[in-house]
Amino acid sequence: MKGKRYILILLLLAGIYSTCKKPYNPKIVDSPNHYLVVEGVINNGNDSTIIKLSRTVNISGNVNTSGVDNCTVSVEAEGGTAYSLTPQGNGAYVTPGLNLDASKKYRVHIITNDSKEYASDYVEVKKTQPIDSIGFYIKNGDAQVYVNTHDATNSSRYYRWNFEETWKFHSKYQSSYMVDPVKKEVVARPFSESSYYCFAGDKSTTIVIGSSAKLTQDVIFQQPLTTIASTSEKVEMRYSILLKQYALTKEAYQFWENMKKNTEQLGSIFDAQPSQLTGNIHNLKDPAEPVIGYISVTNIQSKRVFIDNADLPRGWVPKYPYDCGPPDTALFFNPKTHQNDVLSMIINGSGIPITDVSQQNSTIGYTYSSIECTDCRIRGRVQTPTFWIER
Repeated sequence: MKGKRYILILLLLAGIYSTCKKPYNPKIVDSPNHYLVVEGVINNGNDSTIIKLSRTVNISGNVNTSGVDNCTVSVEAEGGTAYSLTPQGNGAYVTPGLNLDASKKYRVHIITNDSKEYASDYVEVKKTQPIDSIGFYIKNGDAQVYVNTHDATNSSRYYRWNFEETWKFHSKYQSSYMVDPVKKEVVARPFSESSYYCFAGDKSTTIVIGSSAKLTQDVIFQQPLTTIASTSEKVEMRYSILLKQYALTKEAYQFWENMKKNTEQLGSIFDAQPSQLTGNIHNLKDPAEPVIGYISVTNIQSKRVFIDNADLPRGWVPKYPYDCGPPDTALFFNPKTHQNDVLSMIINGSGIPITDVSQQNSTIGYTYSSIECTDCRIRGRVQTPTFWIER
């Protein structure tokens, strides 16, 4: 009897709890505001200056952020010359190498397509020193890629990096044949239809910053950039990373530090809590309007390195992203069903022929698999990048 009473109490409590629950939808989730986002660096060297404009989107929305076009964007020297940027589409605005006077301060000036006017603060030019080296070490069974750099004048102190990755990989099986769509027959695969070796790439999506402000020497040693898993296809054959390095002011570093905390280190009460992102870009007529971004002025140092599979532990085995299994076999005449499996499975089906099956010097069928397991072009490009160097 006592047990039944206990169960009844639990059921009553559960009912009360379920009726008391109310969905919590804060107003900010459905806020109609789409704040301007400004990305880029004023390059005072020989390389191009690229400024990208976009807008924030609602958390509850399904719309992806897109570039803001039809704007007027320029780089302005304090009390002096202005340099116009050319629109490239999708929110990108570009100007060739400016070779700016490092003794002056500069800003970005923007007039948007809805006639609003924005400008960044005038900021000093920071000189970015060259990258000393890029390397890797094995950590927790994976490859930790890092950068080394220094400034002998002790005047940099604050740094930011981003990078582009490129890697060579291959499909699970090498297909020597293909279906001629006109002749409706299996033919030898020509070189122009090669589908075994491909190249893929990616860009950094995390904020990588470092500081030597607490050190006596302006030295950055083995600053982590990215981690490559031992099972990643990135290191199946050969991997390349193009690293770009930026020197920052203390204020710029603090902005990127807050951005990193707000975007990458949230998840529990013990993580960094959200903070107001105070950049250096403002609406000139409405200073209270939030604008996301921070404009720095510096030259950009870059360096590319390659990591070969032979440089890594021998036991590392890349994991293929699809469950392929062993190739199947299709015969022109299946002795069990008396059917033409080549016609049904390959020519009129989705199977990709891999190798021929011969009997007494005659082809009686083909092995085959899916396009995911035989054609790397669904995930990459067969064209070799212009910068690529084989070992």
